[in-house]
Amino acid sequence: MQHAPEPVPASYASSTVELGDLKRILVRRRFLIFATAALLTLVTLLYGLFTPALYSSVAEIIIDPQDLQVVTNDVNPSRVPPDGGITMVESQVAVVQSTGVLLRAIQATNLTEDPEFNGQGGLLSHLLGSGSAETEKTANTLDALRRRLAVKRADKVLVIDVIVTAKSADKAAKLANAIAQAYLADQASARAQAATDASKSITARLDEQRRRVQQAENAVEAYKSANNMVMAAGNLVSDQELTEINTQLSAAQSRTAALKAQVDQLRRSGAPDATSEAMRSSVISSLRAQEATLVDQVSQLGTELGPRHPSMIAAQQQLRDTRALIARELARIAAAAETDYERALANQQALEAKVAGMKSKSLDTDQASVRLRELQRDLEALRSVYATYLQRAQETREQINVDSTNARIISDAMPALKKSWPPLPLLLIGALFGGLGLGTGMALIAEYSSPTVLSRAQMESAIEAPVLGVLPAKTARRRWWPFGRSAAPAGEKTDAVAGLALRRLFAASRRPPNWPLVPSILVTSPPQDAAQRGRVARLLANAAAARGSRVLFIDSNTGSGKKEPQPGLLDVLRGEYAFEALSQRTPGSNVAVLGGGRPKAGVSEAQGVYFTQHMLAQAGHSFDLVVVDGGALADNLNVSPLVAMVDEIVLVATLNATPMHDVTAASQAISVMGRLPTAAMLVDEAA
Repeated sequence: MQHAPEPVPASYASSTVELGDLKRILVRRRFLIFATAALLTLVTLLYGLFTPALYSSVAEIIIDPQDLQVVTNDVNPSRVPPDGGITMVESQVAVVQSTGVLLRAIQATNLTEDPEFNGQGGLLSHLLGSGSAETEKTANTLDALRRRLAVKRADKVLVIDVIVTAKSADKAAKLANAIAQAYLADQASARAQAATDASKSITARLDEQRRRVQQAENAVEAYKSANNMVMAAGNLVSDQELTEINTQLSAAQSRTAALKAQVDQLRRSGAPDATSEAMRSSVISSLRAQEATLVDQVSQLGTELGPRHPSMIAAQQQLRDTRALIARELARIAAAAETDYERALANQQALEAKVAGMKSKSLDTDQASVRLRELQRDLEALRSVYATYLQRAQETREQINVDSTNARIISDAMPALKKSWPPLPLLLIGALFGGLGLGTGMALIAEYSSPTVLSRAQMESAIEAPVLGVLPAKTARRRWWPFGRSAAPAGEKTDAVAGLALRRLFAASRRPPNWPLVPSILVTSPPQDAAQRGRVARLLANAAAARGSRVLFIDSNTGSGKKEPQPGLLDVLRGEYAFEALSQRTPGSNVAVLGGGRPKAGVSEAQGVYFTQHMLAQAGHSFDLVVVDGGALADNLNVSPLVAMVDEIVLVATLNATPMHDVTAASQAISVMGRLPTAAMLVDEAA
């Protein structure tokens, strides 16, 4: 007994989900997706229609990190932080929402009497009674206001937005402005309180500082009195006198040195007329000029009149007299220099003696001065601290009534013209897209909880055999999916895919050259793909016939119709009828049809294989190809002899419709019969 050769299995890529697979999942589950989106949109619409409208108003406050510099030493620091004040302004966002600020706003607007905020307007409060305590009402109002309040700071700005939401636009604007004003008042109050506390603390220290200064002053005066130390202008009188006499002595020593140098010069040179005093003397200068005139005159007269002329003699006498006067004047200058030097030397000696006496007296008070200076330093330090305290106390008292906060409202809240909640268009758009996303997620969950055949790669990985082609649906329908491309007419495309699949199938076949049986193909599928299986089997038969091959089409599905089944395949496998007697060729066609036969009795395995081999051998005389619609092999065990003898076993499945576990079951049924699927054909209902 001969069997068909087994094809060599090839390795296939693991199953992956591609974009086209996702498209088929969404198309198949579109009703779930649309229903989810519609339901969520309807719920959102009802919520938007029946929810009371809320209005939001915004008040804007700008805060300068550097406060107003009212006084030099402000109690509140005004330095700008390294981050430009962003951290400080962020802290003020929390201050605006603080209990103290909100309580100020509640008190200013009498918000505890508003049923919208005090919790007294609800059905539960009416059932429980409205006799709540005042503190409980305030707490409820505070909690309600916090829920309706939002304080934000935009990025990179020092402006705080105070946003309040209420059922009334006017009420929302009123509350936003009240909170902004309450914040400014709270800041002013906090700074005034800080200045008050500082002033009180400093004032309390003033009396003690004043007492310490008085004690230090008394200690200084008592010490000076005990040591007979007279002070003038903050210094000892003896020290002042010694300083003055030292100054006079220095001047006297300088004068004496200068006069001594002059006298020494006169003594060394022996020519008084060469000294600087002679050069500066006006008398000497006048006499020198007169001498020069007389010298010129004598020279002129000696030339004109001769040496014995009376005029010449008179002029010479005048010249001698003038020179005598110059000599006497120079002698007088030299004598005066000697006298001045002696007088300066005597004055210097007198001052030196006086300084020496005062120095000996000053040495007696030096030890006492050391202690006095120490007492004076303590006194000056205490006076400085006392003055600082006194000035600081005055400054802090003035700061109590001065607001140095550099914050102001730059935009008052205005009543909103449109409601802020619910934003129905935005909610509807969000609900629509959210519903589509939720529906898509549910569709994917539903799909992967019960996976179907999604792609060629997945099918090839499941059965470890190639997919010959993907056939479009039998009826051409208008594509609703927006990403699809226009395709060729359904009939042309189907025939082309079937013909190409047939060629690929036998191009990969490993039939021996002299194999005695006719080439054969068995088409099978899971039970729910019966219609597509029969269609694929007929398409393969028609494709072979269209190319001139003589084809025998065997339909192994017996069914349970009302008519009495005619003899067919089962009768041939049981040996009751000859194959040639039952095969019927359609007039004008290359296709002959053999029915399933009468299922009145089962077919044994050995008998079935024998008659199957005989039938395929006889068919080789009249036909070029046998195509068998093998049905669902798990339910049609009578065709197991055909499974053992046919050349190719093609498994048919529908994309995004056939469950993967059915594909696995069909593949296992084939393996139980001793074979493996050699190929697969897919049907795409979305094509």
